[in-house]
Amino acid sequence: MSRIGAIFNPYTHSPDEFRDAVLAAESAGVPELWIWEDCFRQSAFATVGAALAWTESLRIGIGIAPMPLRNAAATAMELATIERLFPGRLLPGVGHGVLDWMGQVGARVASPLTLMREYVPALRSLLAGDEVTAEGRYVKLQGVRLDYPPATPPLVYAAAEGPKTLRLSGEVADGTVLDSGHTAEEYAVATAAIRDARAAAGRSGHHDVVAYVTTAFGDDAEARAIADVGDKPDPAARALWGDPAEVAAGAQRFFDAGVDDVVLLPASRGDIAEFYRAAAEVARLVPVSVA
Repeated sequence: MSRIGAIFNPYTHSPDEFRDAVLAAESAGVPELWIWEDCFRQSAFATVGAALAWTESLRIGIGIAPMPLRNAAATAMELATIERLFPGRLLPGVGHGVLDWMGQVGARVASPLTLMREYVPALRSLLAGDEVTAEGRYVKLQGVRLDYPPATPPLVYAAAEGPKTLRLSGEVADGTVLDSGHTAEEYAVATAAIRDARAAAGRSGHHDVVAYVTTAFGDDAEARAIADVGDKPDPAARALWGDPAEVAAGAQRFFDAGVDDVVLLPASRGDIAEFYRAAAEVARLVPVSVA
């Protein structure tokens, strides 16, 4: 599966700019727009609900919302409500959250892996309309069932980076969100670990892998992309730049590594509408197969 998306980055653009950015993405023809929830910048569910209400066809991804901040049942209620209001356009993801931030709000857990192992299956089961009872270390539910589950549950993504989390994501989630700054070879190792773990867990069906990739278009694109990658070796292997045709061609190496969805992360603040127009052109140049 090959898809192209784009990102609204809360570090370079404020919530006041979000509506115009969403409308620009929809107008340009961007297939997917991904956001994330970082402390203490913007919320996930309010943002996504608004974006879906403003648009007709844009799919919105949450990559990610921190699990420690919310009870699994509360997250399931949020996602079920959004999915019922805007069927088929939500791509929800959860993750550990930045541990220091979780500590700031009194939500840091001693074992993030245990939290994911308990939380993601409970969330998926609730969204499927099941009654869930769990007495885990962190997830404790007694006969919980959503009154209004989605007609078709959305895929639940988990963020993963280290080897243990990558394998766990393959075991318990429907998809994985991978952070930016990696080479195709590094993504290939990650996607193999995810899918091997899924198979070992006896799970059938495709596991959808999303990767954020630093991207720059226009003037000084190479310099801006390399600056965003930072001091990692071989920055040309970790970013994309150039015109839309060059970016589309470069994205192929990530698809070849097992990534399903290359999500373009703006390398600098710039003109977000202009970035989305270029990203939409990249998407038109890449044969699309939607998960």
